[in-house]
Amino acid sequence: MIALLLVPAALQAAAMAADEGYFHRRRGLPRWERRGHPIDTLSVAIAYAYLALASPTTTHAEIFALIAFASCVIVTKDEPIHARLCTAGEHWLHAILFVLHPIVFACFAALWWQHVTTPIALQLALTIAFGLYQITYWRDRQS
Repeated sequence: MIALLLVPAALQAAAMAADEGYFHRRRGLPRWERRGHPIDTLSVAIAYAYLALASPTTTHAEIFALIAFASCVIVTKDEPIHARLCTAGEHWLHAILFVLHPIVFACFAALWWQHVTTPIALQLALTIAFGLYQITYWRDRQS
């Protein structure tokens, strides 16, 4: 069951790698995206940090649902820019990421509810590492 709950996260990681490693590097990122993408990642890290720190209770689950919902909205903020700059392939990949985002949160919430904490801690660490990469890699690059 645990492995099945981690499949959406693996799919999301693969899609993020394609988006970042191919599409973003191919077209470059304007200033708004260079600053905005780490904000997206921070919203995800906050959600995972909450799961890592809070005990699984109904009240904490409700708070997590609000944090996860906020992250799902935050990650869509760049769509007006994407409408002008992205190819059809990148738009499709973003759609896949938008679908996976709440599914991944739900899967990690299910793990949290079952007191399975190691994957949550690992996902938090990977998310923080990805955010640091975004900040350092794109800091001095302009498109």
